[in-house]
Amino acid sequence: MLEIRNIHKTFNPGTINEKVALNGVNITLQEGDFVTIIGGNGAGKSTTLNAIAGVWPVDDGSITIDGVDVTGLPEHKRAKYLGRVFQDPMTGTAATMQIDENLAMAARRGKKRTLHWAVTSKEREHYRELLKQLDLGLEDRMTSKVGLLSGGQRQAITLLMATLQKPKLLLLDEHTAALDPKTAAKVLSLTDKIIAENNLTAMMVTHNMKDALAHGNRLIMMHEGHVLLDIGADEKKLLTVEDLLQKFEEVSGEQFASDKALLG
Repeated sequence: MLEIRNIHKTFNPGTINEKVALNGVNITLQEGDFVTIIGGNGAGKSTTLNAIAGVWPVDDGSITIDGVDVTGLPEHKRAKYLGRVFQDPMTGTAATMQIDENLAMAARRGKKRTLHWAVTSKEREHYRELLKQLDLGLEDRMTSKVGLLSGGQRQAITLLMATLQKPKLLLLDEHTAALDPKTAAKVLSLTDKIIAENNLTAMMVTHNMKDALAHGNRLIMMHEGHVLLDIGADEKKLLTVEDLLQKFEEVSGEQFASDKALLG
């Protein structure tokens, strides 16, 4: 479903601010893989997701999604393959629109606009059933403006919006980092449920090592712009945070430096 081959990205090349962000990254995902990505600040986690989404062109290498080489495609042309949820709950939804209007907008993404653009009663009933599954009481608030919701409620709706059209690849960029622990756990549980029920292929960047071990069927650790560890499901189930730190030190020769990732 995804093949990243030897991608490189350097920001501000040839200047005093030159930063090598990706240095020969190789990742392959099979259909249905749910990969968590962990690493310290500047490891290349979010940069990898931005490279896949086409936020900017890579300097070298290739990116293929479901057999289609998207390396040269701009961001808006890759959007039909991707669903994405960002760290900021304010991103990904239209705050001044109603819940049902946001869902309708996501459901119609990429479709031809017509005069019949209003939310139909059939659509509204479908959205009610989807919202009911979230167990947040939102099915009774479908005409509420999204901007009035809590961060956790907005992220839950953004998850629904990102997966309504069953994307080839779901990108989750620290999507629970701005939430309190209880709400973050709820959103992660919803994430697992939506990915499993729709058999989605997903990549989740997280700053939390415990979450990286608890979710998904693979774990990738990045360091200084390249993949340091790629751990499969069987091994991942047996690992603790301490085991992961030891593996990191053995491979990199350094100590893991992110307190945020350790303390979660």
